[in-house]
Amino acid sequence: MTTDRNPPGKVQRVLAGPAGEGQRLDNFLLRALAGVPRSRVYRLLRRGEVRVNGKRKQADYRLAADDVVRLPPVRDLSGDDRAPRAVPDPLIATVRAAIVHEDERVLVLNKPAGLAVHGGSGLAFGAIEALRALRPSESLELAHRLDRDTSGCLLVARTRPALRMLHALLREGEVEKHYTALVAGRWRLGRKTIDAPVLTNARQGGERVVRVHAEGKIAISVFSPQQHFRDLATRMDVAIQTGRTHQIRVHAAFAGHPIAGDEKYGDRDFNARMRELGLRRMFLHAASVAFAWPDTKSPFRVSAELPADLAALLAKLPGGDRAQA
Repeated sequence: MTTDRNPPGKVQRVLAGPAGEGQRLDNFLLRALAGVPRSRVYRLLRRGEVRVNGKRKQADYRLAADDVVRLPPVRDLSGDDRAPRAVPDPLIATVRAAIVHEDERVLVLNKPAGLAVHGGSGLAFGAIEALRALRPSESLELAHRLDRDTSGCLLVARTRPALRMLHALLREGEVEKHYTALVAGRWRLGRKTIDAPVLTNARQGGERVVRVHAEGKIAISVFSPQQHFRDLATRMDVAIQTGRTHQIRVHAAFAGHPIAGDEKYGDRDFNARMRELGLRRMFLHAASVAFAWPDTKSPFRVSAELPADLAALLAKLPGGDRAQA
């Protein structure tokens, strides 16, 4: 989400953005007004003090990415104005160093692993908040998301028209996204398209778990082996034609070759072996993104180098023979 950055005690107008798309209005408000009691959030809704595109909405209204939400001035329990927390300078510096491409329409980050794309779920800040602090005069919006533990190419729109075009391209499957992954075992399936629907379930504590299920949403991933490390592991190129939550991780596990370092869907013994070799996170990297701008037909492509920690792990693995896709 992005605000007009009015000072505390003033009305704010917040763009729902990709992070808010499909979210219930009440849940969106509980995050946007962090620290305000739930009872008060619902009272603001009942009184009509919250507006979406200038109109009153019920708590169960599902937001669209282009919706603009009016937030009234609120005070915390002590009665003092809620002062916005400043994004830490080290985080801003990290995000500044991660910019690998910039033009008049988009920024692209080589997002570090461990950095969330946006705040929420106990995190005050993510990449987008740091970018907005770095570029306070711009209206920056995430075009898509990456898991917190996934590194690599993250598209950020610099204009509303660019955001709309990127969303349309993503919906229509016109964005070519490639990932580099290390999976358990020797992949013997050749170039394999996994067309298996995935279903998201919420378990205790609100932890999100995704599984292959006939009632899930369509999800298509194309796995191509690049390098075998004997029978221990295989480096893969993965192209995704849909962008479901945890899609690559779930499809890799479904194929019997879970991703190295994946604590949720992975293989415990394999992960332990990778930790012994120095892996400290999931081996999944968004290597490149490509598309053609619909208005000019001009091609766009950007890539992000494999991080040093993942490259160092590959150097320690035995074998390393090229795979035949």
